[in-house]
Amino acid sequence: MAEAESVFDCRMCGHCCEGRGGIIVSPKDLARISAFLHMTPEAFVERYGMRHNGKLKIRSGEDGFCVFFAAGRGCTVHEGKPDICRAWPFFRGNIEDPESLALAREYCPGINAAASHAVFAREGRRYLRENGLLASDPSCEANALILP
Repeated sequence: MAEAESVFDCRMCGHCCEGRGGIIVSPKDLARISAFLHMTPEAFVERYGMRHNGKLKIRSGEDGFCVFFAAGRGCTVHEGKPDICRAWPFFRGNIEDPESLALAREYCPGINAAASHAVFAREGRRYLRENGLLASDPSCEANALILP
């Protein structure tokens, strides 16, 4: 088992898909998700997007979940999902701050409670690097993926 898998094993619970306004769609994400949905980026933005503080985000449904989350099925755009979704739980806050990670563990059953913060942080940074998920442009990318 790879170390990143030992610190996180997704349980498909959908907790990370809940919450209004947190799913940022970078230009790279927009191209990927639009292609996955067989629609133009403009059509995607009009139908599923909203702008907040200059960033494109995916709308939430009436239930507070991402519009692409379906109870019992999970993410309906899994193959095309944004980098912020691909990166969970390896967000800057969880990587840099043990208290943030402790809170995330209470929220996410897939985060290994036995893994130390140091191991989680090391494996999180490695996972983000190896999967091309690190961001650098705070004007259009998720701040949670911008690491020092």
